[in-house]
Amino acid sequence: MHTHISHSPDDDRALPQLANNRLLASLPDDDQAQLAEKCETVRVDNGEVLSEPGQEVRYLYFPIDCLVSLLGVADGRMTLEVGSIGREGMLGAPVVLGHELAQVRAVVQRSGRTYRMAAGDFVAEFYRMESLQRLLHRYTDTALAQAIQIAVCSRFHVLEARLARSLLITRDRLQSEKFHLTHEFLAHSLGVRRVGVTKAASALQQQKLITYSRGNIEILDSAGLESASCHCYEMFKDK
Repeated sequence: MHTHISHSPDDDRALPQLANNRLLASLPDDDQAQLAEKCETVRVDNGEVLSEPGQEVRYLYFPIDCLVSLLGVADGRMTLEVGSIGREGMLGAPVVLGHELAQVRAVVQRSGRTYRMAAGDFVAEFYRMESLQRLLHRYTDTALAQAIQIAVCSRFHVLEARLARSLLITRDRLQSEKFHLTHEFLAHSLGVRRVGVTKAASALQQQKLITYSRGNIEILDSAGLESASCHCYEMFKDK
């Protein structure tokens, strides 16, 4: 597990407001400035593991332009995506509830930058800062509801609709119709074999909803993809 600390002038200017992460940007300016003193900007790379179940949570992450996939792990190898985090969210919120060990495997799905704060510093600020307490209560409630919905979706909805839902969420998190997701990664996140992902992606491609070649995905028809998706996507819209 490695991260590259960035100290470019542009990053330093952005830190006082922390405005590049929507969650932190919703805090009052004074509280943002207080948190900024404890944050650093780091770069994370595609495939990098930021947490493993059972490992101590040393840092919390607040994505700027990267995307992080949260995977539940069974028997050390089988995985299922239980959420994803872009600039609207954070990784590590359960530490304020006393969970010192990570509960999920967090894997960088798209390289980019993120604010990073030591877990101890964040917990101290949480107990001092009422605005942060209110924000975290809302955020953890939403994250739990989404994880429950994904569990229900994984059990009862067909793979093609689940894949459409996953692609739409990724689109929303990245604010882009084009992104890179390998068959292998999608298989891990959806908890299925790669051949299942291939069949589902081919079906969406035949409907001219997406193009998919060597992991490069482009959404051609957003409205059509929403129609092909299960209704679970509604739970994630604008979150």
